[in-house]
Amino acid sequence: MIEEIKVYVIIVTVLVGLCVGSFLNVAIYRIPLGMSLAHPGSHCPKCNYKLKWYDNIPLLSYIVLKGRCRNCKEKISFRYPFVELLNTVLWFLCLMLFTNAIIKTNDTNWYRFICGCVISSTLICIFFSDLDHMEIPEIYQGILLVCGLVLLLEDPSFNTILLKVLGCLGSALLFIIVNFVYKLIKKRDGIGFGDVELVACLGLILGGYKAIFALTISCVVGGIILLIVTLINNKKNKKEPSSELENDKEEKKEYPFAVILTVGYLITMFVGDFVITWYLQLMGVH
Repeated sequence: MIEEIKVYVIIVTVLVGLCVGSFLNVAIYRIPLGMSLAHPGSHCPKCNYKLKWYDNIPLLSYIVLKGRCRNCKEKISFRYPFVELLNTVLWFLCLMLFTNAIIKTNDTNWYRFICGCVISSTLICIFFSDLDHMEIPEIYQGILLVCGLVLLLEDPSFNTILLKVLGCLGSALLFIIVNFVYKLIKKRDGIGFGDVELVACLGLILGGYKAIFALTISCVVGGIILLIVTLINNKKNKKEPSSELENDKEEKKEYPFAVILTVGYLITMFVGDFVITWYLQLMGVH
């Protein structure tokens, strides 16, 4: 009976994860543009064909339609099934990490499972919103803040609350200081206020140690990406020398930093405890 319940929980998590992933595609596209999530209904952006229910089945419809609109045969972006699948995978990881539905453990925490799913879905939206529009809609920040406050109820001890408050304020203060120094040198902002809000909310969710780990991972990932971009640009400039105006534009080019932050914080949410515990044991700290 217990095994049947576990299978049922896994199936429901996967199916709901797919459906929510389909909704995330709508949110990613419409919220930054100030559009309603309900009206108009899902349609093809080229021919305005109104999608039927059988055109909106997560993953399956994309496969059946071979990635094209049923009416005009316009190619459908691979992002749609990717977001649906990514959201489902992250929800499955939350189920595996925070409950005993897959791995036998006595430490089932439905608080963290539900919040983990909501946080994962929100970070997916932030990733693509920042990638497309270089902005983080306030509604996503609000959802993360609520999740952080809810998770405080999980363990309202003084030490836990202190660590999470320090994670929140410390992360925000670090970004403010970095931006201040950057502005002194470059005479312009290097970090948007949306990024400051994001690290503050995620610092509240993760707490002190894991917030530091998440920022470290984000900086490493960001550094690698920036190095690759710089090498590509340098190689391109050697072949085709750029004018001073083009170089100035490249220097002032802004990058969607929240994209990197979301990756770092997702990695931390799923493996942060294991890595930090391993590191402390390696250093002989118990």
